[in-house]
Amino acid sequence: MQFGRIGIPELLLIFLLIILLFGAKRLPELGKAIGQGLREFKKAIRQSTAEEEEKAEKEEEKDEE
Repeated sequence: MQFGRIGIPELLLIFLLIILLFGAKRLPELGKAIGQGLREFKKAIRQSTAEEEEKAEKEEEKDEE
């Protein structure tokens, strides 16, 4: 069995299942919660990357001395 890409019919089926499970009234709340979660995740990744870069710069400065 070969699995392909998700097409329009599959996306519509998934969207329909989500509406049935959560109800149309809760969809905006779910979207907002997912958006906030993604923002926090990206922020944490950026902070982690910045901290690692700072550590690397400090180590380079120590090595040069």
